[in-house]
Amino acid sequence: MTDLDIAHAAMDASPEDDAKRLQFYERLADTELFMLLGSEAAGDKVTPELFEIEDQQFILVFDREERLAQFVGREAPYAGLSGRVLSGMITGQGIGLALNLEVAPSAMLIPTEAVDWLHATLENQPQEAEARLTEVSAPKGLPEAVVTGLDRKLAIAAGLANMAYLAAATYDDKSRGHVLAFIDAVPGSESALARAAGEALTFSGIEAGSMDVLFARGSDPLAAHLAKVGLRFDLPALHDPQAPGSPGMDPNKPPKLR
Repeated sequence: MTDLDIAHAAMDASPEDDAKRLQFYERLADTELFMLLGSEAAGDKVTPELFEIEDQQFILVFDREERLAQFVGREAPYAGLSGRVLSGMITGQGIGLALNLEVAPSAMLIPTEAVDWLHATLENQPQEAEARLTEVSAPKGLPEAVVTGLDRKLAIAAGLANMAYLAAATYDDKSRGHVLAFIDAVPGSESALARAAGEALTFSGIEAGSMDVLFARGSDPLAAHLAKVGLRFDLPALHDPQAPGSPGMDPNKPPKLR
């Protein structure tokens, strides 16, 4: 059972549970999918194999290379890329995703409307605001889904920061909320980290804006105080990436549809 299989089973068992459905789409966005191609890739351009099912066009994708091979039954060209990159490539084109057809319990047709929704949700940008912290304390009252969502999301943000602390926050205007503080973030990674935190909220079913994000150095007094009261998340160290085995493996250079 893959992460997508597990999330799909939970969604299927509780069809009225919005949180389970959101969690499935979060897994879909974060999972590397292997897309069947109609021909070998030409540089950074790929031609997906399109299938018409129920009067709609679909791209075949699988969350394991072995599953793609099992479905096709022969050698075939493919490209590996994340669900978030793929949704951005095909959004607005009337193309859906045929996921793990005939080879996994998570087999399903994801219609174009769902693909467009996923892309739009992932494109939501965090809003910058200026506020002055007056106090940070131990976090309280946040749903468990938010904490587990953050833990999962930050686990794939390897190398972008040393750690993060979740804490309750009070501001100079007397407002209260929660703050996620990244410690020693790599310069230039702030936007990606803020987006990851926002996605953890969105896909946990919590309205955006319920948690703020800030950045601090490990030498700052604030970091020392957060270490005493905050809930700590350790981000994995970044290992040397292996050479990509197929087009689209480099998230900074996604393939182009043709």
